[in-house]
Amino acid sequence: MELEFYGATQGVTGSCHILRANGHTILLDCGMIQGTKQAEAYNKSPFPFKTKEIDAVVLSHAHIDHSGRLPLMVKLGYKGPIYTQNATKDLCDILFQDAAGLAQRDAEYQNKKLRKRGKKETIEPLYDKRDAKIAFERMQGFRYRQKHEILPGISVCFQDAGHILGSAMVELWLTEDGITKKLVFSGDIGQYDTPILNDPTEIHEADYVIMESTYGNRLHRDRDLTAQEIGEIISSARHDKGNILIPAFSIGRTQEVLYMLGTHYNEWELDRWEVFLDSPMAIEASKVYWDYPHLYDEEATRLRRQIHEMPKLQNLHLSQSVEDSQAINRLKSGAIIIAGSGMCNGGRIVHHLKYNVSRRECHVIIVGYQAYGTLGRRLVNGEETIRIHGDEYFVRAQIHTVGGLSAHADQKDLLRWAGGFKPRPQFFVVHGEDESKLAFNHLLIDQLGAKSMIPEAQQIVKLN
Repeated sequence: MELEFYGATQGVTGSCHILRANGHTILLDCGMIQGTKQAEAYNKSPFPFKTKEIDAVVLSHAHIDHSGRLPLMVKLGYKGPIYTQNATKDLCDILFQDAAGLAQRDAEYQNKKLRKRGKKETIEPLYDKRDAKIAFERMQGFRYRQKHEILPGISVCFQDAGHILGSAMVELWLTEDGITKKLVFSGDIGQYDTPILNDPTEIHEADYVIMESTYGNRLHRDRDLTAQEIGEIISSARHDKGNILIPAFSIGRTQEVLYMLGTHYNEWELDRWEVFLDSPMAIEASKVYWDYPHLYDEEATRLRRQIHEMPKLQNLHLSQSVEDSQAINRLKSGAIIIAGSGMCNGGRIVHHLKYNVSRRECHVIIVGYQAYGTLGRRLVNGEETIRIHGDEYFVRAQIHTVGGLSAHADQKDLLRWAGGFKPRPQFFVVHGEDESKLAFNHLLIDQLGAKSMIPEAQQIVKLN
């Protein structure tokens, strides 16, 4: 038995690990790399394995940095199954089609530039919508807490990770030469005591754990204080007579932001605003959230039972078309605009930034993790100018980083989850920037007395 670490070993995105046991090869996640243009160029680089040699893929959740290269695997010849949680499967249908559309539009844009320069070569999209459709058709959804044998000697069970709808920690039982070892892959772990979703499931037994460390060196702000801060920002923006931009991931963060706005509708005087959800993918994802009420936490379940829906925003506008999105930018004040992408490295939020980021009366609320090299990270870092579509824009809008809404567990939550294993397994710390991984690795060793290591890219570890 052995593990080979590939993606998310040198950063947060691009989750991908290779597991070999009992003569079979399994891929854990197959995510896109996000950040700088140089980093994203690696999405087109060859896999460090032959796709036809993979017997099965196990997917932790739908976010693009965990799932986004699966259609590429299909394009390159992968014909095996992709096992995941039921809600993740439904979300991936939306996400894969969106990613394929973006890839095709980007290729068309690049080819147009090449033709203007008299070049004859053409650029192929990473994959197209047909590849995305086939990848979705390869998916098999399982319920939480049900154990399935997916290959001889290899069984899998998904546990609720509390990160986004359908997100899972993956338990794998590996039997080889009569010896069984248990590996747990954390995927992305959610915060405890957050709205809509349940707390991360505690798992008590494992021999090995592959664990994320996105916020391994940081603590999130208290949620009540976060809500108070957002209320103050909204009040200040109304006084300034500007707009509010909220870059949000279409799956997970958008639904939580809408939930928070709905529950504080009267307190924050949101009847004085027009709220726009400017993301076709987020609109479709929100419908999937509606279809899985049995995955809600107690509070959300109670609300749905009482009023038959999530807290309602009476002034919410769903902007599906490009024309709907463009019309928003004619509003100089009184608009709360929720749009993707969450890291501002594409999507409709970029166009709204062009119209608002240089206006002092406007506010931008950052509600999620911003990877190194992204436009969102440059805003968080306080850069005075940013480049959008080749043009420079002065950053005069007020930028607010609100940490309490992260869908990721912070250092305290991560340590709480890891501490549930008794006896302590061998930990492999991945999916974090260097300082986060180092800090959390030390905590696992010093506070929990566990064996822990930070694997390097393409490092192979024997599971004895």
